[in-house]
Amino acid sequence: MTSTKYSSSSIKSSEITPKQVYLSRRDFIKAAGVIAGSIALSACAPKAMPTTQALPTPQDPSISKKTDELGDTVNSFDDITNYNNYYEFTTNKGGVAPLAAQFKTSPWDVEVYGLAAKPKKFTLDELIKLFQPEERIYRLRCVEAWSMVIPWVGFPLASLLKAVEPTSEAKYVRFETVTRPDEMPGQKDRSYPWPYQEGLRIDEAMNDLTLMATGMYGGELPAQNGGGMRLVVPWKYGFKSIKAVIKIELVAAQPATMWNTINSNEYGFYSNVNPEVDHPRWSQSSERRIGEVQRRDTLMFNGYAEQVAHLYDGLDLKVDY
Repeated sequence: MTSTKYSSSSIKSSEITPKQVYLSRRDFIKAAGVIAGSIALSACAPKAMPTTQALPTPQDPSISKKTDELGDTVNSFDDITNYNNYYEFTTNKGGVAPLAAQFKTSPWDVEVYGLAAKPKKFTLDELIKLFQPEERIYRLRCVEAWSMVIPWVGFPLASLLKAVEPTSEAKYVRFETVTRPDEMPGQKDRSYPWPYQEGLRIDEAMNDLTLMATGMYGGELPAQNGGGMRLVVPWKYGFKSIKAVIKIELVAAQPATMWNTINSNEYGFYSNVNPEVDHPRWSQSSERRIGEVQRRDTLMFNGYAEQVAHLYDGLDLKVDY
């Protein structure tokens, strides 16, 4: 990664079948019933997408010339803000930005609670003042075998967790996204067990690479990229980097996560980028960088092995993927 202090068989992703298409509704509802507690799901078709949308402009266009530590140039602002996996809005990557145009990212509150001595609800403004976000250029590798290089602005999750003082019983961190079906029409699709939830082991969460992103490309974090605030875990597949986070809970047991709950045979709890372990429906050995034609080899841990491989000593990554 680069870090700079900053204020404030190949398969195309377009050919990948969404989970709800090839899983029968009956089988899915049975699987979803396993989730601890009951989840009320409303059924309604998503709203039609607007045909135009005014996107925010980057605060500093010169960022487009920056590179990550491997020399890879950051993707364009247009790439990053118009090609999004965000099922809370739609399964159509190009349709997320128009639907997110009316999503309110301010004010934004994040509650940090659970096994902590000093649980607290923070406003986004408080977090920015406390932790002084910096720019970090990270690679993003989607489980669908496409990738980007993104100049995030954020602060280490470890800083936030230390502020609430986790107890010795805290072994995992659970994350939850906002639930606003009126603004996020995809949440009206009962094929998914909303709200989106994710989790990390606490040592993964405390690793310096693990970021809470509050901005991007030198400006605010656009709604379609997870604003108000999102998690970024660059050595894991992108679905682990949950968007629009409003709850962070310190827990003792491994939490349920959305895609692992839907189909644990295809989406592991760890989901570290691993070119040696294929997805059951496509190879993970190479990837398509958005904006490029030639495919490139996928790197173990997405190229961050030096910083994170030690976290998995003794773990068979071909089984516990």
